[in-house]
Amino acid sequence: MDRGYIDFARLYAVNLFPAFFVIRAKNNLRFTRLNSQKVDKTLGLRADQRIVLKGKKSRDAYPDVLRRVSYVDLDTNKRFVFLTNIFTVPAKTVADIYKQRWQVELFFRWIKQHLRIKTFYGTSPNAVKIQIWTAVSIYLLVAIMKKRLQLPGSLHTILQILEVNIFEKRPIIQIVKDAHKQEPEPVACNQLNLFNS
Repeated sequence: MDRGYIDFARLYAVNLFPAFFVIRAKNNLRFTRLNSQKVDKTLGLRADQRIVLKGKKSRDAYPDVLRRVSYVDLDTNKRFVFLTNIFTVPAKTVADIYKQRWQVELFFRWIKQHLRIKTFYGTSPNAVKIQIWTAVSIYLLVAIMKKRLQLPGSLHTILQILEVNIFEKRPIIQIVKDAHKQEPEPVACNQLNLFNS
């Protein structure tokens, strides 16, 4: 989670669940340091501390101990401070977990754009997983088919063609090629047409 999502009551509920979190700390975070661990500064680490929150409101919302990891990205020279309830992994792993969050966001964006799951037919975790894995499997099968048959067009276009012709009893390569023949060739013209003639 990013800095904008800091809600210590919610984070404490996550901690009691039990589950783990890694978030970026705000610049004005008030805390008391309980102890510090040695860090390898060549990895970009600057501090690994156990802390408790100092402000009354935040202390009431999260009364337990937190881990504070300060890290400088060696590529961008940007400083990050993370708060987590994970005490068993190295401090560098905490920084790496936060770095990987963007990959998770990209994965979900890819799912929304490519798998075209409009609604989930079940609400249980197993039903949702089955639907997602089925959609991923279909996407991969179409990608393999496109490569092996050397089909023209994008994967999205091929999926649309197959969706419309799902019950056709013709070879897939023929269906895709026939669909591409129906598309009119664009006319190369430098001037805009105001009226259709």
